[in-house]
Amino acid sequence: MRLHLIRHPPPEVAPGVCYGRSDLALAEDAQIVAARLRPLLPTNAPVYSSPLQRCRQLADCLHPAPQFDRRLMEIDFGVWEMQTWQTIGRDALDAWAADPSGFAPPGGESPRQLMQRVAEFYREIHAQSIVEATAEVIVVTHAGVMKALHGLHRGLSNAEWMKLSFDYGSIALL
Repeated sequence: MRLHLIRHPPPEVAPGVCYGRSDLALAEDAQIVAARLRPLLPTNAPVYSSPLQRCRQLADCLHPAPQFDRRLMEIDFGVWEMQTWQTIGRDALDAWAADPSGFAPPGGESPRQLMQRVAEFYREIHAQSIVEATAEVIVVTHAGVMKALHGLHRGLSNAEWMKLSFDYGSIALL
């Protein structure tokens, strides 16, 4: 199975604002991004997507019936969502830096928890691709989920997968 991972286009959010699970609109037209990506993708491949609108809009442009899966949503930053990093404060950020994979902001989830739900999706989609003989799968999602999928696929440590970076509107192939 080949996974074509696509990060959503840039969202409408001010610089310096912490966002993850927040359902943000796009700052770029999803149809334009889809037209640029479509020639790089397999035809007739199933499309799975985060249900957040910044992914949903692109998935809808790429496939007539994408499948939306909550496990593909970005990490939940809890009470930090839509706060500036400055407002969150140095003490909270230091606590996060002390345990990057295990720390969860109040009401949110840790990268380790993100990895657990992404791993469940990965195992399920892999098993399903074997049963249905699906060779190609397209996943429209977020940077955090893409990092976790790369980590799972390549057997990376938490420190390694958490350092990966993906551009908006880009494709990564696994």
